[in-house]
Amino acid sequence: MLVRGVGSILQMQSAKPYCRISKNMNKIMAIDAHKLRSQFLHLLRTRRTPQVPLYVIPGKPVNDPLYQEFPKPIFSEVMASCPKEDIPNMKELLQEQNFYLTTEEGEQGRLPFLVLSMKETNKKKRPAIVFLHSTNKCKEWLRPLLQAYASRGYIAVAIDSRYHGERATNMTTYRDALISSWKKGDTMPFIYDTVWDLIKLADYLTEREDIDSSRIGITGESLGGMHAWFAAFADTRYSVVVPIIGVQGFRWAIEHDRWQARVDSIKDVFEEACSDLGKNEIDKEVVEKVWDRIAPGLASQFDSPYTVPVIAPRPLLILNGEEDPRCPIAGLDIPTSSVRKACADADCPLNFKVIAQAGIGHQMTPLMVNEASNWFDRFLKV
Repeated sequence: MLVRGVGSILQMQSAKPYCRISKNMNKIMAIDAHKLRSQFLHLLRTRRTPQVPLYVIPGKPVNDPLYQEFPKPIFSEVMASCPKEDIPNMKELLQEQNFYLTTEEGEQGRLPFLVLSMKETNKKKRPAIVFLHSTNKCKEWLRPLLQAYASRGYIAVAIDSRYHGERATNMTTYRDALISSWKKGDTMPFIYDTVWDLIKLADYLTEREDIDSSRIGITGESLGGMHAWFAAFADTRYSVVVPIIGVQGFRWAIEHDRWQARVDSIKDVFEEACSDLGKNEIDKEVVEKVWDRIAPGLASQFDSPYTVPVIAPRPLLILNGEEDPRCPIAGLDIPTSSVRKACADADCPLNFKVIAQAGIGHQMTPLMVNEASNWFDRFLKV
């Protein structure tokens, strides 16, 4: 289902005709999900340090988290708008746990994560949701969402993505990692390396005695939305999926000259590549070469027309701004059509929905926060 905003009212309508995509549709519909996942996991392993046993050690709360932006963000009214239960003694009942999960050897192989939940006397298993932050932020930024969901009976989890938060050492750690990936080709800091961590996190979450392993959701904002999209593609243990302002068509953007806004969000690596390639300005060739180097397949076999449909028929809600230049809604025609068909074929058409909020660019809004909340309650509260 596609929901587009008109003024302040959301109107439901069927998808637009897809006349220009017919030549690709047969190929899209014939996706072999198992084969595609296997190819992606193989790619992840090609740039991994030696594997180590999965283990968890206790961590401590971070009192002064590192944000790689200035001025430092202080408070998010949007996240604070998330529905929460009115619990008078919330502070006393809220339980916070900080951990480090080892996902591979090396500094970046230590995954810091935060878990908030309500103290419970019974042993009933609860649903869990993994929350993923946007570029330059960290897990602590998500605390208002974690507290709201915890108050409603969820186990709420947030991680620091690669080169962010506790995995960063200064204000340019993420920028430097992207440039290093372009130069050396030995890491994949844009999306993929964090997806590896999320697969390992699922290993841990499914073993927790207080979590129902069949009810683990995942969501994120912007970069975090991409992490949620790819983690759900790669790992079916994420059973309910809500990427927020994160899903886009990378190949579509290149072919339709709509790549500039996404490139501008991590412009330093593209400028470095432009210089290395002897060009005076960033163009489509530079964009393709950077994506192929730092995230192989992102604009080809692992782009949204192939990986988003693989999430179906698991419940999937895509939340975007109708005017978002980084995630142009027109670039999602093919994947949304494919997901819609997959859900219909599985006799669960209501498991898929797209909301493109009118007049909104690349920003998360209270409407998106509330729609995500309703979606999780609908499919994880049983």
